[in-house]
Amino acid sequence: MSGECGCSANQSFDGSSPAYKRVLKLIIAINLTMFFVELAGGLSAGSMALLADSLDFLGDSATYTISLIVIGMPLATRAKAGLFKGLSLFVIAAWVLGSTVYRVFIEGVPEALTMGTIGFVAFAANVISAVLLLKYKDGDSNVRSVWLCSRNDAIGNIAVIAAASGIAATNSAWPDLLVAGIMASLFIHSAVKITRQSWRELVNERKRVLASSDYNG
Repeated sequence: MSGECGCSANQSFDGSSPAYKRVLKLIIAINLTMFFVELAGGLSAGSMALLADSLDFLGDSATYTISLIVIGMPLATRAKAGLFKGLSLFVIAAWVLGSTVYRVFIEGVPEALTMGTIGFVAFAANVISAVLLLKYKDGDSNVRSVWLCSRNDAIGNIAVIAAASGIAATNSAWPDLLVAGIMASLFIHSAVKITRQSWRELVNERKRVLASSDYNG
């Protein structure tokens, strides 16, 4: 789930700026809106793909809210939030793979037109979010995770649209399964990056606290 307003591109920016907080609130609203759009589309089309993606939007709304809440808190707290979001990406990767395999082998071929249309709307929403977050992408693990999630979702939506085209052309669910594998790999790659950075921040903060304690002692 990545500087100006006094934040030049460096890894120490923690999100403590009114501009960043406004952007984050706007992105939370976009994700919540897309959750309801994809939920309605998935239910009407009987599409497991859209239902799964709607849950991804809901999950992003929750993790972005966590990011907003911990802004300005101690580094250890922000790093723990980033660690939580990194681990949640591993869960999302497993969900994407599991739900797609279920759909392919149990429910059959997804409905391509609805899948592609709502996939395009979701892509537009995630591109807007990623562009708004672009100048903040090099912050601490908490800030960076928000950028990575939006970027991943935009890339994933392109893949969903491509899969919908492949399904329409072949009347086969295999393009969807292939795309799910690619998306899951992207989630795992970002999860590793966020988790490593969060863990490094936690270790460095612990060393700083210990060094300060020894010095004062």
